[in-house]
Order: sequence, then C-alpha cells, then structure tokens
Amino acid sequence: MPLAACAPGGGLFDSIEGRSGRDVEVLTPSEGQARPQVRPNGLGAAPPAGARTAEAFDTTTQEERAAAVETARGETQAKLLGKTIASLGAPGQPGIWMKTPLVTTPGKGRVDDPASGATIAVELIPLDAPRGAGSQLSLAAMRLLGVGLTELPEVKVYRLN
Repeated sequence: MPLAACAPGGGLFDSIEGRSGRDVEVLTPSEGQARPQVRPNGLGAAPPAGARTAEAFDTTTQEERAAAVETARGETQAKLLGKTIASLGAPGQPGIWMKTPLVTTPGKGRVDDPASGATIAVELIPLDAPRGAGSQLSLAAMRLLGVGLTELPEVKVYRLN
C-alpha cells in the first residue's frame, strides 16, 4: 500500500499543481557559452584521471615539498594543539594538508612525527568529528613524514602563527 503512491499515473507526486506528466528537460551548454570555472582551493593540482600509484596521485612539486619541510623546521612560534592518530585522507585531494578536529578554522600548521623525527608544514582543515576521533593526512603529507600509507602514526599538531 505505501508504494502505491509512487506508481506512475496515480502517484502522490502526480497531483502536484503544474505537473504535466512531461519528463524533465536537460539543458546542455551551447557552443561558446560561458561555463562556471572551478575555483582554485590553493591545495595544488588534481591528480590525472588515470592515476593508479602514490606517485601519480601526489601532484605536489619538489618546490612545494621542500617548502613544507623548510617552513616546519624554521618555525619557532608554534602553538601545540595536541596529539592525534592520523590516517590517509582522500588520495585524490591534492596538496599538503591535515583534516583534524583539533582546529575549528582553517590555517597554517605543523605536524611532527615523534617516531621518525620528521616535521612538515601543512594546511590545517577543520574536521567535523569529536576531538579524539583522529585526523586525516593528505597523501603528500604522509609521504613527506615517511610513514606508510596504511600506517596510523600518532603525531603532534601545531598551529603556526
């Protein structure tokens, strides 16, 4: 009985005023018509469509990777936000970033891996989760820290000034 309202021709939604029973018309852009552009997110270039390896998905440049390491090493006025367990975030999302419930606003940060001694600068992105839920690191960040993509390292997170 409840599914009867979904039946074509006598369904619940066919009685809506103005519905003529026609299918929805799909419009396509005409030649030369302006189309919306994707806004840059500041996190780097998207991986190629055929990406299958970590190297192919990691679109950060050598300069970006070097800057992430140098910035982290040179920062002396960082505020410790806490420790968190980090897992691999979306591999298709480019850049050197960390999504974490330790922040409520985006900003510059630093991630230290006490196990390896590695430290990198990252973009901190708020993660809507309880504070102890863990964090996500970008593929590039995981590679820069020198941890395996399936590892769950405990890292220290700092906000940079």
